[in-house]
Order: sequence, then structure tokens, then C-alpha cells
Amino acid sequence: MAGGKGTRISSVVSDIPKPMLPIQGKPVLEHEVDCLREQGFTDFIFTVGHLGQCIIDYFGDGSGISPATGKPFGVYIDYYIETEPLGNAGALFKLKEKLTEDFLLINADVVFDIDFNRFIEFHRQHGGLVTLFSHPNDHPYDSGLLITDENGAVTKWLSKEDKRPRYYHNCTNAGLHVVSPEILNTIPESSKVDLDRQLLKPLAGTGKMFCYNSPEYVKDMGTPDRYKIVCDDLLSGKIHAKNLKNPQRAVFLDRDGTINCYVGFLRHIDEFELMSDAAAAIHHINQSGYLVIVVTNQPVIARGEVTLSELHEIHCKMETLLGEKGAYVDAIYFCPHHPDRGFPGEVSELKIRCDCRKPQPGMLLAAAKDFNIDLSNSWIIGDSDNDIKAGIAAGCQTIQLNEKITLADAVNKILGV
Repeated sequence: MAGGKGTRISSVVSDIPKPMLPIQGKPVLEHEVDCLREQGFTDFIFTVGHLGQCIIDYFGDGSGISPATGKPFGVYIDYYIETEPLGNAGALFKLKEKLTEDFLLINADVVFDIDFNRFIEFHRQHGGLVTLFSHPNDHPYDSGLLITDENGAVTKWLSKEDKRPRYYHNCTNAGLHVVSPEILNTIPESSKVDLDRQLLKPLAGTGKMFCYNSPEYVKDMGTPDRYKIVCDDLLSGKIHAKNLKNPQRAVFLDRDGTINCYVGFLRHIDEFELMSDAAAAIHHINQSGYLVIVVTNQPVIARGEVTLSELHEIHCKMETLLGEKGAYVDAIYFCPHHPDRGFPGEVSELKIRCDCRKPQPGMLLAAAKDFNIDLSNSWIIGDSDNDIKAGIAAGCQTIQLNEKITLADAVNKILGV
């Protein structure tokens, strides 16, 4: 979808369409094409409008040579030229006869480097009509939010203007989609169609739309500030490094006593309070390229003192408070088990000895599998001996917090500050 006017970034350049803005001498749209071609995707349709001839002149039908790199584009490109404004999805209905199987639908002004085959496999396994690439960001308070169930199905789609819960999971739509042509069976009332509000948002709660949540690099470069950030990130190698085909580095964080103030067994959401340095330290990790992954023992679940839904709300509070200060976690793993019996209201099936309860390394190993993490180049930070033992068992480097070593100190040591 390459037809936008790019009014927010007109102060950078106004005589070419936004997808043709250069990053390291190559248009954003060409970076997208290269990433996709390298993963086996070679058949493209560009929908163009404002200054679209600039895109057509540059790429042609994809059989030519890139003016930026001197190498073949190596793809086939067809075009749909919008002679009247169709919104960002109206062109799909004009192309309906060509869209005969599931397809990738991508905003042309997004900088990314992701493992698309992994994304598509998730879509196939879940069998939805649409799968959205989602991720946490550092400004969820002014972003649209996706609310999902435990299987990743979108239950609510909250636009920026919609009222949101007091606390929420930091999960936002990144502008990359796998789409079934079945969503085009409903005829819109007008030719101008808004993708999010008219096609996708109505699927929330139907069980037919899922989130593929990933920490890979996807960033809109539609403002001057964001454009500068992605230029710097490409130059530093950060963008490619975040592709999950590459081994990742992570900082694993314990929760109680590391991120939030220790109160013993935290049983109520009102007891959750961020440590004073937590948000700034986590933001620092976010900026470094390390993943931030929470690994926490929660025996209160097995003891029957906190339900899974209550724990989810506590973690939503954590994500909301961090997001308000420009920080986020990439994933949360928790162990609900507890080996000792004899508690009123305990959940008998969870009263077991497991391999995920720290000092066992199960949560770290699960995250390593999910995110291709190189554990030998990763760290765990926690305030207890069990955190350190779990890290050692997983092959991580470790830092234990105490009265003299704060989370900020630990992060500074890892990042060499």
C-alpha cells in the first residue's frame, strides 16, 4: 500500500512519495522488497496514488536494475493506480480477482526486517482470516491497542480514540498483515475503505483474527523524528540483528524485588508498585537491542491465592506503568506451580515439581526456543539465589541485586556504561 501523501514527513521531503524516502541511499520501499525477495516472495502488487509515477519509474515491472544498488530487483511488480482516493484498502476490492489466495498486506512506509516465513506459519497454524504482526512499543498510551485471549485471537481492537482499560497489555498493530481474500466478500458501502476501521476492527471478537506478537524490528518512519531513528538503526545494524533468523541476546528479569517492590507474596493488584529505577533501566535495555524478558515464579496461582486472570491484570498494570515511562517488556513467562501441599483453596493439578520453577531453567529455555536466544550471550538479573541458579543452569551470565547493586547498576554493567 504505497499511495499515501506523507503529510507528517513533508518537512523532510515533499516532492517524492513517502515510500521513496532514502535510507542509506536506498528507498524505504526497496528495503522492503529486498527483505521479502530474500525470503522467497517475488510477486508484488503496488497500489499507488499521490506521486505514484515516481515509484513506477523507479521499479518498473521489477525486471530491471536498481538505480541505488546496481543489482537486479529480481521480482515481478504489478500496479494499481488510484485515480481517486480509495482509502488505504479500497484498492483491494478493485484487485479482488487477482487476490485468489492468502496474501501479505504491507504498509509501504514501514521499515522492517522480520522472518516472514515464521509469521506465515503462525497464520496457517491458527487458521484465521487475518493475522496481524503485533509488538509492544514505547508509547502504548497514544497507540491503538489489540486485546487478545490466551490463544492470540483478537477480542477487542481499541483505536486511539476508543476508551481503554485502566491497565492493558502493551500490544500494538505494526502494519504488516497476512490476509485471506475471504475478507473481501463483504461489499463496502463506498469505494473509499479504511482498512483498520472497516475491515479489520469488525473481526475483533469473532475468533477469526489473530496477533503474531514478535520483538522483531518494525517501525513507521512517517515523522521526521522517526525517520532519523530508523536511519540510525539501519546504520548501526540494529534492524537486521532483530530478525529472529539471527540469534538474539536477552536480559531476563525477575519480577518481584527487581521490577516491582518486594511485598512477599503479591496477591492484589494494588500491591504492585514499580521500583523507582525500573522503567529507566528497562528503557535502556530496549534501546540497546537486547530483548527484555520477565521470568517469574508465581506460586500464588497453585496456592489458590491469585487466579490466572488476576495475574494477567497485574502484568497489564506492570506493562501500562512501564509504557507510561517509555519502556516495555518483550515477553513474560511465569511458573504457576508450587510443590508443597496443604493450602486452603490450592489448585491440586498445579501442586507439582516442575522444570520451570526457578532455580530450574525451564522458563529461560522456553524463551530461548521461542525467540532464538543465544543464552551464552544473555543475562539474568534477580534479587534471589534461585534467579542466579536458574541463569547458571541455562548458561546465562548473572547479576544478583542487593542493597549495593540496583537494577540500574546491573543494566549499566551489561551495556558497558
